[in-house]
Amino acid sequence: MSQLADIEHVVRTRLRSLRTTLGLSLDELAARTNLSPSAISRVETGKRTISLDVLLPLATGLQVGLDALLDVSGDDDVVIRPTPSRIEGRTTWALSRPDSSTVAVKMLVEPTAARPQQRVHPGHDWLFVLSGRLLLLLGDREITVEAGEAAEFATMTPHAFAAVDGPAELLMIFDRDGQHAHVHRGKE
Repeated sequence: MSQLADIEHVVRTRLRSLRTTLGLSLDELAARTNLSPSAISRVETGKRTISLDVLLPLATGLQVGLDALLDVSGDDDVVIRPTPSRIEGRTTWALSRPDSSTVAVKMLVEPTAARPQQRVHPGHDWLFVLSGRLLLLLGDREITVEAGEAAEFATMTPHAFAAVDGPAELLMIFDRDGQHAHVHRGKE
């Protein structure tokens, strides 16, 4: 198979997979795109050439960007090999790729005498305490999150966290705004 044929096969497979994952029939996708159901079927089965005049409305109708449909970069090495980064009493390991839209981080938080400063930023945070205890400050609230417990909150609420009675190890998931606030700044 040629490189162009490989790309077309990937795009066709993605189109059909996205449509079925979203639970859309050919008729429902046709209504979203102003294409006929038969035209969409022919694109998915390889009986019609993929062109921008068809691909653009399909991407819009499926609510994805063209880059998501056309990306054929290899995923041969799916294993992420995190390396530690230490900033002000916190050691972090990035568990997701640099270009990922969602950021996953493992963090070891050392206890400190100073109370952390609460901050706000756009986004949403989720954390899971692997070991130790974490004091989560959310505005006026103080919440102790124990090992085996998770917390999820809107990050426009002033927030910070600190280890309680020893180191706390946690997993965090957030968007790119959260990565900047939690990983690069090094402080809550």
